[in-house]
Amino acid sequence: MYSCWCVRPVAAVGLLCLVLAIESRPAEIDLLVDRSGSFPSVSRCLLGTGTGGGVAMALQYVEAQRQLRPDLSDWYASLADLYQRKLWHQLTLKLDQFLQLQVAQTGDTIIQLYNNFIVDFETKINLLKLAHFAVITSRQYPDKDAAITFLEGVITKLRETRESRINEPILYVKMQIAAINLEKGNKKECKNLLEDGKTTLDSMTDVDPTVHASFYWISSQYHKACQEFAEFYKNALLYLAYTTVESLSESFKLDLAFDLSLAALLGDNIYNFGELLAHPIINSLIGTKVEWVYHMLQAFNSGNLALYQELCRVHNAALTAQPALVQNERKLLEKINILCLMEIIFSRPSEDRTIPLSVIAERTKLSISDVECLLMKSLSVHLIEGIIDEVDSTVHVSWVQPRVLGIPQVKALRDRLDAWVGKVHTTLLSVEAETPDLVAV
Repeated sequence: MYSCWCVRPVAAVGLLCLVLAIESRPAEIDLLVDRSGSFPSVSRCLLGTGTGGGVAMALQYVEAQRQLRPDLSDWYASLADLYQRKLWHQLTLKLDQFLQLQVAQTGDTIIQLYNNFIVDFETKINLLKLAHFAVITSRQYPDKDAAITFLEGVITKLRETRESRINEPILYVKMQIAAINLEKGNKKECKNLLEDGKTTLDSMTDVDPTVHASFYWISSQYHKACQEFAEFYKNALLYLAYTTVESLSESFKLDLAFDLSLAALLGDNIYNFGELLAHPIINSLIGTKVEWVYHMLQAFNSGNLALYQELCRVHNAALTAQPALVQNERKLLEKINILCLMEIIFSRPSEDRTIPLSVIAERTKLSISDVECLLMKSLSVHLIEGIIDEVDSTVHVSWVQPRVLGIPQVKALRDRLDAWVGKVHTTLLSVEAETPDLVAV
C-alpha cells in the first residue's frame, strides 16, 4: 500500500502515466518523487529526466552546436546519444574527454556547454566529477569575479543535493576559488580557504586523490607567492604524491621541477635532497637550458663543495638571473658546508666517529673557528648529535639525521657492508681454528 498524496488536477494522460509508472515499477518510486517529497511534473514523468523544457533545450543546444562546429560534430552527436539513453556514467566519461580537447577550450565553448547542457543533469552524475567539470569551466571565464560567482553557485547546488559524501566535491570547488583569489592577489582570502580546507580534509577519510592533489597544489602556490620556500617544497612534494607524473604536460613538469629545485636549495632546514632526486619529475630538467640546477642538487646532496664552486663559475649568468639565489648566496654556502660535514660523518665507520676539526676544515675550506660555528649550527637544527672537544680539537658524533640515499651513497654503504661481512668471516675462521685447543683444555 502506498500512502495517499494530494495531487493537483492534471491532464488525464499525465495522471495515467504517473499511475502506470507507480504500479509497474514500485521499487523505483523514489525516482518519481523529487527531493521536496512531491511528484514531478507530467513532462518529467514522460521524458524521464529534468523538466520537459530542460530536456528539449539541452538537446536543441547540442544539435545547434553540432551544426555550428563541424570539427566537434561527432563529439556533440555522442553526447546527445548518451544523454537521451540516460547513460550517465558513459556520458560523464565522454564529457571528461571532451573537456580536455584543445579545440573545445577556445572561446566560451565549455561555459556554454555547462550552462546549456551539463546543468540539466548535473545532480545525476558523480558529484566529484561534476566538481571537476565546474572547475574546468571556471577557468574559461575571462572575469575572475564571474568565475567565483559561478563556482559559489555550484557549491550551493551541491549542498542542496544532501548527499552523504558532499564534502569532497565542495572542497575541490573551494580550492579553485582559493586559486582564483590568489591570482587576484587576495592572499588573505586564499589563506582562509586553505585553513578551512585543511580542517575539512583532516576530518575526512577515504578521500579521492584529486581532492588531496588540489589542496596541496593550491597550498604550494600560496607559499610560493609568499616566498616561503620550505613550505612550498613540502606541499609541492605532497601534491606529487597524489598525482601521476604521466598526467602532467612536459612544460608543467619542467616548471615544477625547476621551482622544486630552487626551493630545496633555498628552503630553511631542508638538508635532504634524496627524495626529490629520486622522483621522476626531476628528470624533466635533463637536456634543457636549466639542467645546471639538476647538477647543483647533485652537488648539494653529496656535499661536494668543489663541484658546487665549479658550477657557480660555469653557470654564473644563469645563477645571476635568479634573484633569490643571488640574495641567499651566503645561505647556500653554509648549507653545502653542512652537507659536506654530514657526508664526512656518513663516510666514516660507526666506530670512527671522533673527527678532528682539522679534517672538516680541510674539506670545507673553513677556519677552525668557522668549523665550530658550523658544528653548532648542525647541532642546533638537530642534524647531528655529539660533543665538541675544544681541548683536543675534535668532535664526537653519536647520531646523524637519517637521509634518503642516492645511488653513489648506497654503493658506498654496500662496500662497507661487504667489508663488515669479510671481517665477520675472518673472525669465524679464527674461532673455528682455535676451537680444538679450547676443547682440549
